[in-house]
Amino acid sequence: MKINNHRLIADDGTPVRYVETPNKGGVMTPEYLVMHYTAGSSADGSVSWMANPAARAAAHLVIGRDGRVTQMAPFNRIAWHAGQSQWAGRIGLNGFSIGIELDNAGKLERAGNRWVSAVSKRVYADDDVLVARHKNDHPGSAPTGWHEYSEVQLDIAGEVGLLLMQKYALKDVLGHEDIAPGRKADPGPAFPMASYRARLMGRADDAIEVYETSASLNVRAGPGTEFAALPGSPLQAGVKVALLEQQGVWWRVDVLDTVDGVMDLVGWCHSRFLTKV
Repeated sequence: MKINNHRLIADDGTPVRYVETPNKGGVMTPEYLVMHYTAGSSADGSVSWMANPAARAAAHLVIGRDGRVTQMAPFNRIAWHAGQSQWAGRIGLNGFSIGIELDNAGKLERAGNRWVSAVSKRVYADDDVLVARHKNDHPGSAPTGWHEYSEVQLDIAGEVGLLLMQKYALKDVLGHEDIAPGRKADPGPAFPMASYRARLMGRADDAIEVYETSASLNVRAGPGTEFAALPGSPLQAGVKVALLEQQGVWWRVDVLDTVDGVMDLVGWCHSRFLTKV
C-alpha cells in the first residue's frame, strides 16, 4: 500500500473503499496515531454510523475483522475521533492526530455462561474473548471479558500504521485509553499495544522485553490460577515469550514459538518462572 494525496492506495493501485464522513473539520498536520475499537457488531455498521451527522464522531480509517479498510477522511483533515483528550500537556487531539477504528466489540459482560456485548447484545464465544483487567482499572477490580482482535486485522493495522508513521513522521502511537483515561477504554487489553508500538516506532527504547520459561508453565486466560489454561499449555522450559502487560506477579505474554501446533498464543503466566533473555 501507499499514500497519495492523503488517501490510502491499495497494492493494485486503486484507492481503498472511501466513505466520506461529515464529522470532520479543517486541515491539520498529524503528529500522533490514535487506536480505537468500534464497540459495534460490524465494520459496515460502524462506517454507516460514522457517515451519519448525528454520530458527531468518525475516524480516518476503519479496519474490519477480515482486514478490509475503509477511509472516511483524508489524513490531513481533522476527524472527530478523540473527543475530550489530552497528551503531553496538549488538549484536543482531534486537531493533530490520525484515528484508526478496529471493528471490535470491546468490553463484554458475563451473562450466565455467555459473553455479551453491552452495546449490541451480541453473544461471543469463549475462544474470542480475553479475560483481563484494564490497565486503567483499580488494582482490586475484577477482570472482565474483552473481544479479541483477528490476526488479519492486526496485520493490516500494522501495515497501515507503519505507512502512516513513515509518511507523516508521527511522534507516537497511543490508545484512546491513554488520551482520555477513565472516559475511554479502547483499544483495551486485547490489543497488543506493546508489540504494535514497537513495530511502528522502531526505536530501541520501545523494544519488547523477551523472557524464557525456566520450567513447565501454563498460559492462562486471565491473571490467576482460577483461569483456565489455554490450548498449547503447558509451555516447556526454554520457550521464549514477549512481555505485553504486568499485573503484579502475573504477566500477559505473547508466546514467540509455535507450541504443539498452536500459533499466536497470548495469555497470562506467573512471572516466577520467566527469566530475562
